[in-house]
Amino acid sequence: MTHQISLKLNLHGADSASAASSLESVIRDIPAVSNVSLNPITETLVIAYDDERGNPEMFITRVRAVLGIDATVVNEEEPAHDHEQMLRESELRALRQKVVIGAVLSAAIVAGAFTPILPTQWANIILWGMTTPVVAYVGGQFFISCWRGLRHRNANMDTLVAVGTGAAYGYSALITLAPGVLGAVEAQTYFDVAAVVITLVMLGKYFEARAKTSANDAIRRLLALGAKTARVLRDGAEVDLPLEQVVAGDLILVRPGEKIPVDGDVLDGASTVDQSMVTGESIPVEKGPGDPVIGATINKTGAFRFRATKVGQDTVLAQIVRLVSEAQSSKAPIQRLVDQVTAVFTPVVIMLAIATFTVWYVFGPQPSASYAFVNAVAVLVIACPCAMGLATPTSIMVGTGKGAQYGILIKDAESLERAERVQAIIFDKTGTLTAGKPVVTDLRGNETQVLSLAYALEKQSEHALAEAINSRARQLHIAALDASNFEAVAGRGVRATVNGQTVLLGNRALMDENSVPLGEFAPALAELQTGGKTVMAVAADGKTVGLIAVIDEPKPSASEAIAALKKMHVRTLMITGDNLSTAQAIGRQVGIDQVVANVLPQDKEQHVRALQQERMVVAMVGDGINDAPALAASDLGIAMGTGTDVAIEAAGVTLMNGDLRSVPATIRLSRATMSNIRENLFWAFGYNIALIPVAMGVLYPFFGWLMNPILAGGAMAFSSLSVILNALRLRRFKVS
Repeated sequence: MTHQISLKLNLHGADSASAASSLESVIRDIPAVSNVSLNPITETLVIAYDDERGNPEMFITRVRAVLGIDATVVNEEEPAHDHEQMLRESELRALRQKVVIGAVLSAAIVAGAFTPILPTQWANIILWGMTTPVVAYVGGQFFISCWRGLRHRNANMDTLVAVGTGAAYGYSALITLAPGVLGAVEAQTYFDVAAVVITLVMLGKYFEARAKTSANDAIRRLLALGAKTARVLRDGAEVDLPLEQVVAGDLILVRPGEKIPVDGDVLDGASTVDQSMVTGESIPVEKGPGDPVIGATINKTGAFRFRATKVGQDTVLAQIVRLVSEAQSSKAPIQRLVDQVTAVFTPVVIMLAIATFTVWYVFGPQPSASYAFVNAVAVLVIACPCAMGLATPTSIMVGTGKGAQYGILIKDAESLERAERVQAIIFDKTGTLTAGKPVVTDLRGNETQVLSLAYALEKQSEHALAEAINSRARQLHIAALDASNFEAVAGRGVRATVNGQTVLLGNRALMDENSVPLGEFAPALAELQTGGKTVMAVAADGKTVGLIAVIDEPKPSASEAIAALKKMHVRTLMITGDNLSTAQAIGRQVGIDQVVANVLPQDKEQHVRALQQERMVVAMVGDGINDAPALAASDLGIAMGTGTDVAIEAAGVTLMNGDLRSVPATIRLSRATMSNIRENLFWAFGYNIALIPVAMGVLYPFFGWLMNPILAGGAMAFSSLSVILNALRLRRFKVS
């Protein structure tokens, strides 16, 4: 039986996004591989493969063959890496050194080329000597990458740079060695073109590497949140231990102003905790015995002890880092179109360069060979598709990182892209739109009798409504009666035998199905429901003996979130198993467009699909296990971070703060990110569409304009840098 394995490789030293993209196609052609995704910003390659036909060494060998670098397997269980940061700093230092050497030599070469002091032959020899280190050392990586690409029948950005500058350098060297070898062709050299273009491209790569480091700082910031040590109580003494030595079950002391080292539950003491760095909540949260605390959050006012429940890679912070990392490594659907274009772009450009040379050589003015050569080199240099390769992943990386900063965890790039197109959002009621902590507000009938019967049925239940009844019964010191033959009726209520009586506790539908008349309680039930309360009737031996009304108040953020969605022209719906009167009352309070009531848990998914059949892009917001099918069926599942693990697993977005205002914020973030991607693609493609014809010389017959290859190199470097700087504008995104 085959088993699909996911492998993540670090590609540190992959100098070109375009060259690395060619690796993606090479890996995809391996039969064992079912999916491959490359992120040129993080320089990581994620491979899904059949473990019977593939192994990590196979892929590392293929990376070495294509890119000439040693890829390393990323161990997701290991926390982060200062090593990775060191590699990036080392890469920047190497690029800076090449740029400085290239700039110094290029300045001397240009000065020598345009201020003739020595005889031409001697000047050319000196220029050749100065250009050779620029080509071999500063630009050597382009020629190596070009050669490896050609061996695998792949052409990339490095191919264009290598062919363009290599032609300028080789032609000039030939003229220097044998001035008359080309007969009547003008014996002009282009050492300055080769040196300056390589230096400019390398300068662009240096700025690009610096900008990529900024785009990739979300993970680094998250990791920096964690504490380094914990004050652990062992053998009756307090000892400061490195975080790696803390184990689940340890008792940990936290004092005011300190970071909480790991996740756990408070045992004693009380305080307020600033959780904004993990959940985005701006107001500190009060903590007391029994309350959970999250590692990396900051204790504000008091001291307390807590028991560690999750350490290492099980903590909330580690899971957030893992989710953000996976999202940043994923590929948005729009990227597939870009990949298809860039796959054919380089061969097309090479053909255009050949056509340019031919046309200018045959039809151009004299010296036609010189015109043909310079224009063909300009076409090759200006058309490097590096900006296209960076346009999408840079924005995705900044966008997902920005979401994490506000407690919006986006599982993958596809979810981020889908959020932009959401037209309708369905909210679960209890625990999502409401606080999920109902309280008893009204009671009809004999209070002691009604509560004692209800308490007997609900005392073992953990349902939110049951907890409201149990809490009220305990407050009034109601004795707990024994119940037997307990039966839960889905979407209706419960049934049991108490003191020989058959007792029902549930909604009106439960009473109707069992032919129990509400009698004198019918008007009160209608009145309470109209007020937005959930009303449960209590019946014994076929007779209604009373009513219990509970209310689950809407969250403070619910109305603001719904209003924001309406302004964004998103249709809002609430779906609940409650009766219509109660549901409509809650709906009116929060301003929701449409209320769907009396829905059984298993039927929520059908309502999602019904909206999809109306050709609407539907998002579902929920928190419970019963919401999981609807979350999975929707185009975008949004789970509350306070909800169940099943709901979070089924969703594409998780709101760590439980704040409903994060729902419109998610859509705004998606729209901002996708708009940013479109801007990047517009500039990346527009730059090539506009300037390639100019480099070919189409303006020469009208205005006498030609593009110098040196200017083409500068424009190419600027296009890549402009795309990354535009993506970094997303860092200024605000949730409101």
